[in-house]
Amino acid sequence: MKNKDAALVVLSGGQDSTTCLLWALKNYKRVEAVSFDYNQRHVKELECAAKICEKFGVRQKIMDMSLLSELAPNSLTRAEIKVDEEAPKEGTPNSFVEGRNLLFLTYAAIYAKGLGINDIITGVSQSDFSGYPDCRNVFIKSLNATLNLAMDYEFEVITPLMWLDKEETWALADSLGGLEIIRDMTLTCYNGIMGEGCGHCPACKLRKRGYDRYMERRSQSK
Repeated sequence: MKNKDAALVVLSGGQDSTTCLLWALKNYKRVEAVSFDYNQRHVKELECAAKICEKFGVRQKIMDMSLLSELAPNSLTRAEIKVDEEAPKEGTPNSFVEGRNLLFLTYAAIYAKGLGINDIITGVSQSDFSGYPDCRNVFIKSLNATLNLAMDYEFEVITPLMWLDKEETWALADSLGGLEIIRDMTLTCYNGIMGEGCGHCPACKLRKRGYDRYMERRSQSK
């Protein structure tokens, strides 16, 4: 029998995953979090995730995935590789970590089954997927089916942000009472600067554009 009272959130410490954590806290009696240490350039991500979990009394598991950075060198795991400020005309951005969501969700599922949890929540979005193929809905659905078959267990990989753009993600955070938390306590910036970030990397540009649009819409509605 599926346990619909509990959920495991894949939490990076960024805007999207933290919004998903807030969403889970509104929709489940029991919420657990799992974060991954893959030798990312900015350990502050994990520090942010830990502080957020502490704030909400959520138990957090941090898994060692350092091998991933050796297999898939990129601008998020190598200080000497400069983050692309614009998306390439062909191929994926150099901030794409090959296999990251595949591995993270697989390990999250193994951990969830041990906890007796069926629902796994992740903050991927096809609307704002930035050229990352492992943020697409078709990938999530495919992996969900594979995980169920592989472990003979009824997982449900839930993606509250799949069809939301950044403006709508800010609106969701606000409706959950977490606008300031997302704005001030999360780290989305590829250059490791909390809150508003560096303002130059693709993640910061996307975040700021969505925030400005939402705040303008909110001010007009008052």
